[in-house]
Amino acid sequence: MTKMQDALSARADFASGLARSAGQLANEYFRNRASLEIETKNGELDLVSIADRAVEDMIRSEIAATFPDDAILGEEGGATAGASGLTWVIDPIDGTVPFLMGLPHWCVVLALTEGEATHLGVTDVPVTGEHFTARAGHGARLDGVRLSLDAGKRIDQGLVAVGASDRCDPTVMADILRRLMETGGMYYRNGSGANMLACVAAGRLAGYVEPGMNPWDSLAGLLMIREAGGVIHPYPADARLGLTMGAAPSVWDDLHDIVAKAFLGGLPEVVY
Repeated sequence: MTKMQDALSARADFASGLARSAGQLANEYFRNRASLEIETKNGELDLVSIADRAVEDMIRSEIAATFPDDAILGEEGGATAGASGLTWVIDPIDGTVPFLMGLPHWCVVLALTEGEATHLGVTDVPVTGEHFTARAGHGARLDGVRLSLDAGKRIDQGLVAVGASDRCDPTVMADILRRLMETGGMYYRNGSGANMLACVAAGRLAGYVEPGMNPWDSLAGLLMIREAGGVIHPYPADARLGLTMGAAPSVWDDLHDIVAKAFLGGLPEVVY
C-alpha cells in the first residue's frame, strides 16, 4: 500500500465507527425530541435543533483528536482548516424535519474529500439500523454487503426520488415531475437527500435529482452510487449548492434528458 492508501484505510474504519457512534447519540435525542429547542437557519425554512449541534460537536471533537491535520466542513459549524489535504464533510442529521416530526428518514452523513475527489462516504440510518459505506475504487456496501445496481432497470420500473427546497425554482421542479410522469415514471421524496441517494446505490430507488444541494448532503451518496455501478453528475468543486443527480445505469439517459429539458438552457453546475 502507498502512504495515502494506508491513510485512507485508517480513516475508512474510523469514519464507519464514528458515524455509528454519532447515530447512537442522535437517536437518543430523537427519542426525546419533544424537549428539543428548534430554530430556523438565517430566517430560511431549514430547521436546526440542539441535537444537530451536539452531534456535530461530537463528530468534530473525535476527528480533531484522531486526525488533527484534517480539515472539516460541517453544516452547522462551517469550515476548519487543515494541513493534510484531506477534508471531512459532515452533516450531523440530514433530514432534520423528519427527525423532529418523528419520521425515520434521517441519517448521519460523513464524506472525506481531497480537492475534487471524494474518497470515502458513510451514511448511518439509526432508526432502521442500516449502515451504508463507500470507498473510491473499493465499492459500496450496506451493512457490509457489496452493492451492485441492476443494469437493466428502466425509469418506468421504479421510483425516482426528487429533492426540493426553497432554494429550487418551483417551475423547474414542476417540469421535472411532469416530464418524469410522462415517461411512465413515479416520484418519491422522504425529506433526507442523503438517505435517498444511499437508497439509489442500494437499488431501492431508480435515481435521484435535486437542483440545489449542499456538499455535506450529497458527496457521500454520490460516491455510493458510482461505486455501486451507477452514473452520477459530477458535483462542482468548492460549491455550496450544486446540481445533484445519480441513477442506475439504464435509467441515467432518461433522467438526464428530463432534467436537461426542464432547465432549457442546459444542466447547471453551481446554483451560487
